[in-house]
Amino acid sequence: MTDSRARRMWKALEPYHAITYFSPDTKQATDALGLKGGWMSYFACRAAPLGPVGPAVVAASFYSFHPAMVARALPDAWSFASPTQLLEARLSAVDNAVRRLLPDGSFDRAAEVARRAAELAPVAGRPIAAANAALEWPDEPHLVLWQATTILRESRGDGHVAALVGAELTPCQACVTISADGGPSKQVLQLARRWSDEEWAAAEEDLAARGLLADGVLTEAGRRLRQQVEDTTDALAEQGWRALGDDLISELHDLVHPLSARLMSAELLPPDNPMGMRWG
Repeated sequence: MTDSRARRMWKALEPYHAITYFSPDTKQATDALGLKGGWMSYFACRAAPLGPVGPAVVAASFYSFHPAMVARALPDAWSFASPTQLLEARLSAVDNAVRRLLPDGSFDRAAEVARRAAELAPVAGRPIAAANAALEWPDEPHLVLWQATTILRESRGDGHVAALVGAELTPCQACVTISADGGPSKQVLQLARRWSDEEWAAAEEDLAARGLLADGVLTEAGRRLRQQVEDTTDALAEQGWRALGDDLISELHDLVHPLSARLMSAELLPPDNPMGMRWG
């Protein structure tokens, strides 16, 4: 099956955005502010555009994480650094990482087109995307490109949450079904999202009762539902890409894909990652 243009663009842009999560620079920057550990760094940096929100809001918005996992990071993170300080820290970290990982990268035109795409991305009903879109744009082209990819992926991500809610998949069930559909392994998702064996098993039982899972494998109905989620996610992202137009979409893909390919060849993301990003 040929990927939709929305999915094709997600694959091309996601590794560049993911610099902020997978390069060591972000944790180094937040360690310097007093934050404790990689997950506190992750939740605080990703949530910072929303302001000093509590763990319930972040767990609901990020969706797939165990609420107790979020509560171990927030609101404590705000006692070490304000959201404004963390926004500055994450941008500085991306600056350092890009200069190290892509020292000869060409960013001017990619930044221009990506910013246009980000300004067209839907944000209504998409709180994380809207919060990032409300931030001031940086000056350096490689940082403009990163902020644009962040808005685009959060717009898509907010739409993905809506698709999961519409499919009546709980956060843990979302993890179970994507893993059973050939996505990230159970081991990776349980570690990255902190669902216990008991909670995972309970989610499997509920899915089995709905006829969506049998012996840990998706049934035909389960595969259809999972495909519905992915198709809805793509469809909800299509609005912005349709407004950008085919010519600029193709140009942006051709500009950013080589940058992402270099990041992936440098093993920025592990092959089995919780985002379900497959390369090649």
